[in-house]
Amino acid sequence: MSKTILITGATSGFGEAMAHVFSAAGNKLIITGRKDSLLSALKETLVAKHGASVHTLCFDVQNKEAVFAAIKTIPDNFSSIDVLINNAGLALGRDAFQDANLDDWETMIDTNVKGLLYVSKAVLPLMINNKKGHIINIGSTAGVEVYKEGNVYCASKHAVAAISKSMRIDLLPQHIKVTAIHPGAAETNFSNTRFKGDEAKAAAVYEGYKALEAVDVANVAYYVTTLPDHVCINELVVTCTSQANSFYLQK
Repeated sequence: MSKTILITGATSGFGEAMAHVFSAAGNKLIITGRKDSLLSALKETLVAKHGASVHTLCFDVQNKEAVFAAIKTIPDNFSSIDVLINNAGLALGRDAFQDANLDDWETMIDTNVKGLLYVSKAVLPLMINNKKGHIINIGSTAGVEVYKEGNVYCASKHAVAAISKSMRIDLLPQHIKVTAIHPGAAETNFSNTRFKGDEAKAAAVYEGYKALEAVDVANVAYYVTTLPDHVCINELVVTCTSQANSFYLQK
């Protein structure tokens, strides 16, 4: 049965892979991102490749007013949202606490934590009205264990884990599922963003082993939406075979 899926941060990495996986399965998509040109290009690709029905929303999850304004514009034929995937997120910098950049901290908190809250709060009335829904929050192994020089990025992903648990409790009467997915090392543009375009540093993160790919995480997200209405996977930690957790990686 076709569902309507809203994916934040859909123009790259996990989000783009999810857009392909969900649309290939016949679902309707609402894709969001900060750049209208990238959203339009992805929509064209999804329509051409999968015959998908796609609606785009261009906004930055950090901007509370923009989030709520954009959600209000969703047309009626897309407004029955079955699944919200809070995927938009990033890491900036890999520095000791005392050396870290305050702007990096604020951007991570505003995107990874506040952005997730804004989008969820804006979308939830549509799910509550339907008396069902599924929220998938993309966390990280950094939200399971804190590692050296991870400080505020780890804190933001610990917040995602805590918010997911709280949501799950509060939304039980509304029959809304909440799933937190915590991926480990995945070869996307994540490290390139973290190291601010330093391609050598970004590439070094993935040398010597086979990391997760974006489609691996997309397939996990898709799987948890295919279970019966009475079944909810609350939390998943997903790593490549070479990784045990945030600390142990075999190269």
